[in-house]
Amino acid sequence: MNNDTDIQLSGPFKATDGSGRTHDATAIRIFDEGYGAIDVYVDFKAPISGLHKDKALINAVAAQLRTVGYKGPDLSAGDPVLQEGRLLVLESPDEFSTFAASKGWKDLSEDF
Repeated sequence: MNNDTDIQLSGPFKATDGSGRTHDATAIRIFDEGYGAIDVYVDFKAPISGLHKDKALINAVAAQLRTVGYKGPDLSAGDPVLQEGRLLVLESPDEFSTFAASKGWKDLSEDF
């Protein structure tokens, strides 16, 4: 999270999964540049293994993003290969790029 290529979109928050368990997230972040599609990284204090497709958890992340200014459709589960024990990776809809750009993200495909 202290990497120079990250943009932190949110600090700590609590997110509840579909079975009602609460998880402590430490941050929501994205890389500072990319080609169109933006992966959204959510760091957690404890392992959340097996929850990368949990709709309630994903919706809790989207709700947190809305508290910091995101005004678009919900995110979706990211590639299962990208998931880690304490990391949830989500795919963002196209509308997310406007919000990301307002936070400093650069779309590298605009140069072409």
